Amino acid sequence: MNLNLTLIGQSLTFFLFAWFCMKFIWPFIKNAMRERQETIAQGLAAGEEAERKLAEAESGAEEERATAKAEAAQIIEQARQRAGQMIEDARAEAREEGERLVEAARSEIDQEVNRAREALRAQVAALAVSGAEKVLGETIDASRHSQMLERLAAEL
Repeated sequence: MNLNLTLIGQSLTFFLFAWFCMKFIWPFIKNAMRERQETIAQGLAAGEEAERKLAEAESGAEEERATAKAEAAQIIEQARQRAGQMIEDARAEAREEGERLVEAARSEIDQEVNRAREALRAQVAALAVSGAEKVLGETIDASRHSQMLERLAAEL
């Protein structure tokens, strides 16, 4: 066994194997590694884009929350103002209704006073006629003397 020949054979076999691998296997491995690098780069870019969009969405959501809070506060204030206005309207309406009722009561009282006056006039006229009958000693006919009795009632 010759050590030099074995060493040269093994070297030649190694170089042939290395050449074969470089020629036929290495391009597939190189393409697969390049595709994997591109996929990883795309994934990292997509991740960065997603983080950027997430940050934008969070800031947009924060702005929306602030806007919604402002609108809610405005709506609440408008509701308070409307409630106050409704209370004031109800009070004014109640005052008007009270004044109307007082005026109606006054009108009714005035009518009752006028009716009582008329009733008193009629009674006084009847008493006057009765007194005149007693003084004159004869009967006074109310139908014949109605005009005179009406004048007398109007004077009273």
